[in-house]
Amino acid sequence: MIADASTRHAAGVIELTNRANLQVRGVRTGHEAALIAALVEAGLGPMTKPRAGANAANAVDAAEISNTATASVADISDAPNATDALNAVAVSAADDVRNVMISPAAGRDPFALIDTAPLCAELLTLLQSETRFTALSPKFALLLDGGERLARVDHPHDVWLAATSSRDGVRFVFGLAGCPCVEVEENANAVTDDDAGAGADVGVKANAATNVRTTAAAAVVVAAHALSATLTGSTVMRNSRTRSTHTHDHRPLATVLPSQVPALVRALLHTFLDLAPADALRMRDLLATHSADALLQHAQRYVDFPLSRDALLTEWRRSTTADAALRLGAHAQREAGMWHVGGQPPLGRLDAAALHGLAALAQRHGNGTLHATPWQSVLLPDIPTHALPAALAELSALGLACDPAQPITRLIACAGSSGCAKSLADTKADALRLAARLPANVDVHLSGCMRSCAAAHCAPYTLLAAAPGLYDLYRRNGGAGFGHCVAHQLTIAQAADLLAHLSRSDTDA
Repeated sequence: MIADASTRHAAGVIELTNRANLQVRGVRTGHEAALIAALVEAGLGPMTKPRAGANAANAVDAAEISNTATASVADISDAPNATDALNAVAVSAADDVRNVMISPAAGRDPFALIDTAPLCAELLTLLQSETRFTALSPKFALLLDGGERLARVDHPHDVWLAATSSRDGVRFVFGLAGCPCVEVEENANAVTDDDAGAGADVGVKANAATNVRTTAAAAVVVAAHALSATLTGSTVMRNSRTRSTHTHDHRPLATVLPSQVPALVRALLHTFLDLAPADALRMRDLLATHSADALLQHAQRYVDFPLSRDALLTEWRRSTTADAALRLGAHAQREAGMWHVGGQPPLGRLDAAALHGLAALAQRHGNGTLHATPWQSVLLPDIPTHALPAALAELSALGLACDPAQPITRLIACAGSSGCAKSLADTKADALRLAARLPANVDVHLSGCMRSCAAAHCAPYTLLAAAPGLYDLYRRNGGAGFGHCVAHQLTIAQAADLLAHLSRSDTDA
């Protein structure tokens, strides 16, 4: 019951992140453990010992509802009950390893080659079943791509797997420290990484195909067996910058059958833990000292099928172009007569009332579930054709943008000075002001400091705070960092005017 718990124990603000996770913001001092307990009681936590023996059907249901998670715990020494505090830490430790991303339209996207939800469930069980995997960084992430058009496939992962058609049916191409080779359309907006929060926040994390289930009986219970509910703070879950220039980033290595995916992932994780020095937290760190071939050779000892590099994959490309615009508005599902509708809350932020409204909308017109997406938006699946006009109207009435042409859908911003001591400006408020003046189809990232906690990738344009209300404007040029600085000390009004001019120049070029 995220909405209710967020008002009882926090500021009533829920934020969506680029891992399709939820964060409950502004947790009251002394309420941390109680909030975690409430969320875990609703089913929003890692697999516990009683669940360890859950049958396959329950595992699939877990993936259908949330499909992954990661999180960390901040200082909870002020919790009134030390046992509760320790339990909260234990929940976080168990939850850190649940970091698998699939499409929010998994099992429904008409372009998908395979439904990845069952495999995701197997991976989640695997990650939580071997104690050794708790040594992995909370940022260590897996991507399981089923070939959907609605997919976040440009966010680098430590291990990525992508479905591909072959003579013997569907297989999974896999690679390390990167993502599938794919052309991503320009309307795939820049990504935020607000999993790196500041202050006392509870991160309810359900990565990328996150299906946050709500039921009428539970009011706004976002019931997800695989969803996490843990604390993040100023010293944890910092953004792990994944802008790598290594040539191995997107290079596929080999293919495996779907049935071999769990064993492959297990082998690669053990290989990483066997070979990585203490300061190597991500696969890219290990690849700086070991070749991909060496890692495959080491992983071979853990599996009974060949893991040699396939030279024929050199020119492999994902067959379907990913289109982030499909997260907004109404789009047909695989099943005839069924649609998913999506909307974007301003800057990924919802209040408890809006979440209550979304739950009621999903119950009234759909199947009672909400899917968080890795673009800080929500998706309501299984909407029948006759209910589309009402569902879209109600989403808009709740304050969600349903058209990718709306400027607010193309803006990202960090927590800003209202939520982070390091930020030089109130980026959230300034982003809202900018949206009111910005032309359509301009992607902008507002960052309160050089750390760029809110962006996993370089946006076409970045406004870097220089002082309250003043920003330096950067334009992406393919180089390191934010790109080329084109102007200094701009007000939001000046930035809007210059961005409009630059976007026209890009269009005319």
